[in-house]
Parts: sequence; C-alpha cells; structure tokens
Amino acid sequence: METFNWALIGPGKIARRFAHALSGLPGSRLAVVHGRDGARAAAFAESCQTQWPDPAGAPRVSTDLSALLADPAIDAIYIATPHAQHGAPLRQALLADKPVLCEKPLVPNQAEGEALVGLARERGVFLMEAVWTRFLPAYEVLGGWLREQAIGPLRAIESTFCFPAPLDPQSRLFDPALAGGALLDIGIYNLTATRWVLEQALGHVPELQRLDVQGLLAPMGVDLRVQGLLGFENGLMAQFLCGLDASAPNALTILGERGSISLPRNFWESQQLVLRPHGQAQQLVDAPWRINGFEGEIEEAQACIRAGLVESPRMRHAESLAILGWMDRIRARLGVRYPFERDAPQH
Repeated sequence: METFNWALIGPGKIARRFAHALSGLPGSRLAVVHGRDGARAAAFAESCQTQWPDPAGAPRVSTDLSALLADPAIDAIYIATPHAQHGAPLRQALLADKPVLCEKPLVPNQAEGEALVGLARERGVFLMEAVWTRFLPAYEVLGGWLREQAIGPLRAIESTFCFPAPLDPQSRLFDPALAGGALLDIGIYNLTATRWVLEQALGHVPELQRLDVQGLLAPMGVDLRVQGLLGFENGLMAQFLCGLDASAPNALTILGERGSISLPRNFWESQQLVLRPHGQAQQLVDAPWRINGFEGEIEEAQACIRAGLVESPRMRHAESLAILGWMDRIRARLGVRYPFERDAPQH
C-alpha cells in the first residue's frame, strides 16, 4: 500500500504527539508542516526528524496554505491550531477536496460546526473530529463490558478533569479570542466520554432532559471551572467537573445496578480499567497504547479516507455536533460568550 502523506497545520504541543504517532505507523508519514511562522514550522519539522528519523527526510515546511492544499501528494490535513482558528483552514481544506482530521473541539460552537459538516457532506470530503479517547484499547475493553452489561443496567456516570494552570491572559487557555476556558479545552472529554458510555450501554444517546450547571469565571470572562449534572430518562444521571484551578482524581466511574467500572487515572488517555462486580473480586485490566495513544484515531481516519467515506462510523458528524450543542448550552448558562460570537444566536 502506498504511503499515506499527512500535512499538519499548527505546529504546537498537541501536533508533536500526532507527529510521534505517525512516525510509528508503517505506511504513514508527516510530509508537510504548515504554520504562519515559517521559522517555527521549520524548527518543528527539524525536531521531528531528530526525534523520529524518517529515511525520506524531514517534513517540508509550508507558509502558503493555498499551495499546500493544491499539492496532489498530500492525502489528508491534520489541524491542530487553537480552537477559534480551526474553522478557516478547515473550510479551505474542504473546498480544496482535502480530507481533514481536526483537533477537538471541531470548532467553538454548533452553528459553525453545522456549516462545516454541511460543506463536507455536500462536497463528499472526509471530515473527522480528532477525539483520540474513543479509539484507545482501554475503551475497546470498556465498550465490551458495557454492551455485555457486565455491571447490569446503567445508573450513573461520574467524571473529573482538572489541573491548576497559571492565570495568564495571553495563554490560549484563558484568551476569549482563542475560545479559551475549561469546558472547550478539557470538559469536552467529560462530555464525549459520557455520550460514548451512554451509546455503548444503551445502544443510543438518550435525549438530555435536565441540565444543571454551576461554574466560576476567570477575570478574562472564560470559564475557569464548570460542574454539571445531566439528567436522562428513567433517572439516569451523569455528573462532571472540569477546571483549570484545581486538582482532581481525573477518573471516570460508571455505576450499574450490579457493579461499577472505573478508569481510575486520566480517563481520557487511560491504559487501565477496574471492573467491580457487586459481591465479587475486582478485575484489573491493563490496556496499553501501542505508541502514544494517537495511533488509533490516525488509523481510523486513514481507513475511512481510503474507503471513500465522508465520516467515521466511530466518530460521526452528528456526534461532534451534539457535543458542541451541549457545550453551547452549558456556556450559555454560565454567561460565557466569545468575541467572535457576538452576532451569533443565543441558545
């Protein structure tokens, strides 16, 4: 099979993890690094070659997005810029008929997401939100347990994702112009895990019947900490806490009628699960990454693109839009609105 050539837009921290995963996948290659700052993009490309030598040489450097998207040797685009900067290159790539894997969140709000998904489907071009969590070995094990009802009917879901970050107005975490805040940066993991658990356990994601939200805003106006309670049919509930001003177990716990399951540490990148059937000994399962965890989403995107699909059946467009919809509603409850959303409709 011919080498699958990726171009990367946004040479930052998360992009480095993507490049590392690509270096360990036979038949996959980072061919181009694109950035507005050519020197920074070149330094990124050189460091990739130093850390993960490629016999074909270091990735090429691009500062001209139009030229990059016109290159027939590029099979797909990976977008890793800050959230608020996803939309423009994503749209340009779709118009150039280049498949896209875009970091989460796809874009900052549901309205923009709907427009881009509509464009992808209209042009028949693959688009996938890069929610790497859903493609981890640990989640394959977890999905099997949930579908088999290893803990009986689902009752509740609990998750935390918190870490203390310096309150820096220049940081992407706190800059409203870059769609900063805890919810879009880390709370999205709580929500996508919640929806994934519901679908695995029930076969669908039930309608959200109740949404209670509390939070604390940073001086810049973005959400510093968010706590939410989501209610569904038959008394099923999900709780989450995300924050940039606290430490937490960062665990995912799933409660059933006849037991519980936990991903006890850093659930979004988990390599270990614990099954606790009621009245029986617990079962500890290790599920390590093959490289660094990003390999699953990359392989999924490549397989879908080669098959001529417009979306991944494991990370559907509708799912990305539904998560954006939940986050829109939560931010509206907290009064968080980004400068570029002034003319957008209220939710």
